[in-house]
Amino acid sequence: MSVTLARRLRKVMSLPERLLWNELRSATPKLRRQHPLGPFVLDFYCASARVAIEVDGMAHDMGNRPERDDARTQWLEAQVLTVVRIPASEVLRNPTEIAEAILAMCRTPPPRR
Repeated sequence: MSVTLARRLRKVMSLPERLLWNELRSATPKLRRQHPLGPFVLDFYCASARVAIEVDGMAHDMGNRPERDDARTQWLEAQVLTVVRIPASEVLRNPTEIAEAILAMCRTPPPRR
């Protein structure tokens, strides 16, 4: 299910996600977009550093979404991942700067288990 959903989400990425992916796609270390992990599909994932990157648009502030995002973050952190939430407005403002910050974080060794 998650793999099928991830494939579908890759085709309909939001504008901030597409802008960020254009900056990250050929970078080192390697990042994956719309990566399935457990019950979730992460916007971006750096396996070598165990970093999950989530781009949060305005919808993440509405309804029960903040609680769902908190539960998602807690689950991911329980998997010994670092979770980074980036407002979509920041990506739109300067995707290159955001990509550089993500890559710097991904070059840091992952936390020990």
